[in-house]
Amino acid sequence: ALLIIAVLATFALPAYRSHALRAHRVEATSALLALAAAQERFYLHHDRYAAHAELSAAPPQGLGLAEMTRSARYRLTIAVADTRLFRASAAASADQAADERCAAFTIDAYGARTATNAAGIAAPGCWD
Repeated sequence: ALLIIAVLATFALPAYRSHALRAHRVEATSALLALAAAQERFYLHHDRYAAHAELSAAPPQGLGLAEMTRSARYRLTIAVADTRLFRASAAASADQAADERCAAFTIDAYGARTATNAAGIAAPGCWD
């Protein structure tokens, strides 16, 4: 009986971990969509997009968002922000850094959504 349990655990635990990593990706995509909406509200008041330094400042001086997502699985950054464009990303951190397939997510002012793996190579399907 112990041998059967050990064999089942050998296969079940990695499958569960993989599923959990995929499920936590929603945290990154949700945070980036909220950041994009906050950027548009900021733009209405200031005729420019907010820079990373304004991420956590309360509106209307900033976006009012935390740098880390709710469960601290992703770190948000705003790489580019000016009068025409912003580009923000969510990079996996803590336990989520084990998700090598979808290590970072990006969104810009045009709504373009991309993701990269741990090697920095485009990873299609991560936003799905």
